[in-house]
Amino acid sequence: MQPLVVGRACRLRANQQRRKTMTAAQPTITRRALLGAAVVVPLAGCTERDTPPASSSASVSPSSAPTPPATPPANDQHERLVSLERKFDARLGVYALATGSGATVVHRADERFPFCSTFKGLAAAAVLHRNPLSHLNSVVRYTTDDLMESSAITRQHVARGMTIRQLCDAAVRYSDGTAGNLLLRDLGGPGGLTAYVRSLGDTVTRMDRIEPAVASGTPGDPRDTSTPRALGTDYHRIVLGEALPPDKRAFLRDLLERNATSVGAQRIRAGVPWGWTVADKTGTGGYGTVNDIAVVWPPASAPLVIGIMSSKAEKDAAYDQALVAEAAAYVVATLT
Repeated sequence: MQPLVVGRACRLRANQQRRKTMTAAQPTITRRALLGAAVVVPLAGCTERDTPPASSSASVSPSSAPTPPATPPANDQHERLVSLERKFDARLGVYALATGSGATVVHRADERFPFCSTFKGLAAAAVLHRNPLSHLNSVVRYTTDDLMESSAITRQHVARGMTIRQLCDAAVRYSDGTAGNLLLRDLGGPGGLTAYVRSLGDTVTRMDRIEPAVASGTPGDPRDTSTPRALGTDYHRIVLGEALPPDKRAFLRDLLERNATSVGAQRIRAGVPWGWTVADKTGTGGYGTVNDIAVVWPPASAPLVIGIMSSKAEKDAAYDQALVAEAAAYVVATLT
């Protein structure tokens, strides 16, 4: 009997030793799994991209690895832009492109907003596209019936009319409403501008009315609306692309760079560093609508395309220029 008792005792001690060894090893495995998870989670949470970050090459066991989160909506990728919406009680749309790297900032980039006077840069481009450069010297006649509150420049020239060159200058640099309407008249009406943007590949922007109705900004009304991505892409094509030949493109860019509207200096221009070149067209309308579409040239890198549009719920809501300026500053900080 003694050998049997001794054998059982030996087996018992061996089993106890194996259990102690397994118990001591288990915390090491858990800590490693947790460390692996700790590496993966911050990378996923801090990445601001349109696509999920590449998975880590580190091996993590299926039981301990966290489930990769789905790609967050664009709004969640840019909490600063969400906070600006809360701060100004507004709906904010942003499309920005770093033309050198292809990096983007998008937030409600495909939602419709009233475009208001931002159409005037496109109207000038359409007139340039349809005609030889000599058309800029053609004189256009109009009457006092064509004038409105925003007709600061055209009001001065009713008696003798204005050339197409002067109308482009008044519409783009001063956002003169009558000048914008006369450019639309040269195109055959609002439909002529819609046809032009379709030729640029823009299937979104629609021009339905003329000034001042185009600036009504009524929420939910699809007329005279676009999206930050569509307008930003249009301006990209007419200012930087091949939509216009070099001489016509240079003429339009010069007008946009010399934007003289009272609000121009308070929007995208106020959000970029001093010394950068900005070519932009602003738009303002009912329901607190403040827009700015721009091409921006940093001193030592490729240009940025920035489209910022916004609106509010109340018809007589305040115009918050700082909303656009702060959104532009965020775009610049993110893309440069």
